Amino acid sequence: MKATVVVLQGELGSGKTAFAKALGKMMGINEHIVSPTFVIMKSYNIDWKGFKKLIHVDAYRIESESELLNLGWNELVENPQHLILIEWPERVEGILPKDSRRIFFKHEI
Repeated sequence: MKATVVVLQGELGSGKTAFAKALGKMMGINEHIVSPTFVIMKSYNIDWKGFKKLIHVDAYRIESESELLNLGWNELVENPQHLILIEWPERVEGILPKDSRRIFFKHEI
């Protein structure tokens, strides 16, 4: 068993970070959740339905998959107690688990 990886796909401003914030709040995270665009990855301790950590990744500024690998990606995805949300997955598609769940966001007028 491995981590649960949820891929958040959509254009800039389509609601990916808003979704991550709402999910984190629902899981009991009290600290302010912001997009990890500049730090790439933020980790939050949780105790929710068997998950112990919510990891929020924003791959927007990543230029190669090796950058995420250097941040310990392989170890993160091996832990079944991790719930990983990743924005801009197309930047790191080659290292995403094949069983990643996908949520597509789009602007509605």
